[in-house]
Amino acid sequence: MIEQLSELKRGIVDIVSEDELIAKLKKNRPLRVKVGFDPTAPDIHLGHTVVLQKMRQFQDAGHDVICLIGDFTGMIGDPTGRSATRPPLTREEVLENARTYQEQVVKILDPERTIMAFNSQWMDNMVVTDFIKLTSVQTVARMLERDDFKKRFTGQQPISIHEFLYPFIQGYDSVALEADIELGGTDQIFNLLMGREVQKAYGQEPQVVMTLPLLEGTDGIQKMSKSYGNYVGVDDEPADMYGKVMSISDDLMWKYYELLSSLTIPQIDHMKQDVQAGSLHPMDAKMKLAYEMVERFHGKESADFAGESFKKVFKSRALPDEMPHVAVTLEKPWICSVLKEAGLTKTTSEAKRLVGQGAVTVNEEKIADQDCILTKGTYIIKVGKRRFARVELG
Repeated sequence: MIEQLSELKRGIVDIVSEDELIAKLKKNRPLRVKVGFDPTAPDIHLGHTVVLQKMRQFQDAGHDVICLIGDFTGMIGDPTGRSATRPPLTREEVLENARTYQEQVVKILDPERTIMAFNSQWMDNMVVTDFIKLTSVQTVARMLERDDFKKRFTGQQPISIHEFLYPFIQGYDSVALEADIELGGTDQIFNLLMGREVQKAYGQEPQVVMTLPLLEGTDGIQKMSKSYGNYVGVDDEPADMYGKVMSISDDLMWKYYELLSSLTIPQIDHMKQDVQAGSLHPMDAKMKLAYEMVERFHGKESADFAGESFKKVFKSRALPDEMPHVAVTLEKPWICSVLKEAGLTKTTSEAKRLVGQGAVTVNEEKIADQDCILTKGTYIIKVGKRRFARVELG
């Protein structure tokens, strides 16, 4: 059990409490490990998969994991870390986002040991008297101790009543699911501990709480987030995912290994020692990580191709053998419009920013003029280090 405990504690920041965890593991039965996902957005990136990887470790140790889709709480929106009330989502929007989550989590988790649940199953049927009983578990003073609520209260920023209800509902989810353990990010500690309080109030043995660190994005500074532009999306194209992982710093690479890789800690430590001894180049170690991430989400063939493309483009500085060939027709072929229409950027504003940063080349010549107008013809356009296209401009 010591070896199992060591692997389950890997990368964990807080355990409340380790003694309780050991006691639960000694019960010699599969534990019910809960993780909640509020599908308030359709995109999942590697930062989200930190907790999924931990869930997989529990599965490999013989336990059952519960992916709780917060289709009810998702319409409220988790107030954690928010300086203002989240705009509510419709049930239809939440369910559409949830569909994406369900498709993507099984790329990491074992479907045979994964329980999918929706908290609308019990919350839609809860009557007012039951809800009043639930909210009596905690005081307003205790709720205002929560950091984000405290900041908004002292700053005279509005806090909607329904935001206070969110932690209670998350806690009741643990009652409904009879959770033994709940996992979450360090920013979720208040909500996770509330689950313990609610379970005790309903006569259940409190769940063990285990928190995981927030993963820094490719910039190595901010937490991974689409809004920061530093994310590695699980639906990114294989070559793009590979290249993004290769762009992280050598130091951050080891945190990615610890939190995301299926390698064991002894295997990772051995790799570190090889790098320190000079028998393994840091880039080669990073390429193993990039390969593993692409293989996980896109398969071995895509990982092989992405790896070979990277070696060719970045080691020899050559153009890839295969690149998208797109035809673009514009009345006024402004460079930023061309980039957007060719699928090399998502918006013209992004294109303008990248041109201004000197990140765009056309036929191997850097474009510095954001107002550049192209003429008809075929161009090899490169954006950043990883995006290429052969653009036929008509």
